[in-house]
Amino acid sequence: MLADASGVMPEALKFEGDKRFFTAALDSADLIVHGRHSHEGQPNSPRRKRVAVTRTIAGVADDPLNPNATLWNPAGAPFEAACNHAGVHAGTVAVIGGPSVFDMFMDRFDTFWLSQASKVRLPGGEAVFSGVPGQTPQQILAQHGLKPGNAQVLDEANGVTVTPWQRKP
Repeated sequence: MLADASGVMPEALKFEGDKRFFTAALDSADLIVHGRHSHEGQPNSPRRKRVAVTRTIAGVADDPLNPNATLWNPAGAPFEAACNHAGVHAGTVAVIGGPSVFDMFMDRFDTFWLSQASKVRLPGGEAVFSGVPGQTPQQILAQHGLKPGNAQVLDEANGVTVTPWQRKP
């Protein structure tokens, strides 16, 4: 789960090691992609180029609230059009969710970093992917051709790890 039943990421899922890992990854990305409820809310956030997935526009448009953001409706334009509009033609794209956004990119990920907090339970929470809890996130990633690498421990006391799931040629 990536949020509780009300759709909010609870304090129980916030760990300093995970936050440092996430922040470093976003700081090194050329473009961030997220849905309307997913936003990292960090000090560097306003400086990051981003594409926000929305159904409120026909295709691609400037975000009137953020000069570094492009609004994108996948039903009206290909992802490449959103990247072009954002002025990003190469580099690393960080997809930070939510579930429907992750689902859109499942067959395009080179690497998906799956963070897990083994001691946290969020009954009725918002799943990371469609299909969870019927399947595990690991089963879904594997079905899309991704294979797990070595997990990194981000917070040993709280059982927090991150595992790279990578597409092998």
